[in-house]
Amino acid sequence: MQSETGDREVNWVDADDDSSVEVSGDRLLPPTEPEPVATSTLVVVETAFLASAASLIWLINYYFPLGPILRLLFPIPIALIYLRRGQRAAWMGALVSGLLLSVLMGPTRSIQYVIPFGLLGVQLGAIWRRRGSWYFAIATGMLLGTFGVFFRLWLASIVIGENVWIYAINQMTVWIDWAFIQLGILSQPGPVLIQSLVLCIVLLNNLLYMFAVHLVALLIFDRLGNPITRPPHWVQVLFEYDY
Repeated sequence: MQSETGDREVNWVDADDDSSVEVSGDRLLPPTEPEPVATSTLVVVETAFLASAASLIWLINYYFPLGPILRLLFPIPIALIYLRRGQRAAWMGALVSGLLLSVLMGPTRSIQYVIPFGLLGVQLGAIWRRRGSWYFAIATGMLLGTFGVFFRLWLASIVIGENVWIYAINQMTVWIDWAFIQLGILSQPGPVLIQSLVLCIVLLNNLLYMFAVHLVALLIFDRLGNPITRPPHWVQVLFEYDY
């Protein structure tokens, strides 16, 4: 304790306590507390929980398909990891989801989640965290989803020992022939036209899927306190969404 004429300042320090109490004049100031910091344990637990949730959604949809409902949630947990804990945690979440599904379902089925949905979650989380536009996120997600479709076709061809792409082309040829007959077109569709139509259908399907994923993420993440990039004005007007 140190005393002087005029204002006095006394510092009390307990050898067994890290906190200190400062007395200035007649005022007793409380000890300053450090700001809460997310520990590595919390990051690991949260990443593991969201990765398990992603695996569970895929597992339920595989054995009990509910249409497009659960499919829209496939990349959401990984993207949430990126928004909350950053890039490294998101990659770890995608890897843990793949390993967990590999134990439960086998590697050939688990890789179908990692590519493209695990990668899609990381990609969306990176764009949303950097406040990228919806147009850029949907366009890149559409390309990644299209790559995932052809990857699954390639993987299925290896597993069953047949070219699944040729089977898809034959099915599309039947549909195009039927459409040409209904329209009164006598020409025969060529292989280039058929493959181009298949590619356009895959791109359109992934475009609509990415738009729906953005709408789901917009509704969920705003309520979780991790908002994504605001939608374009025409989307706000179309769905009467205020923020």
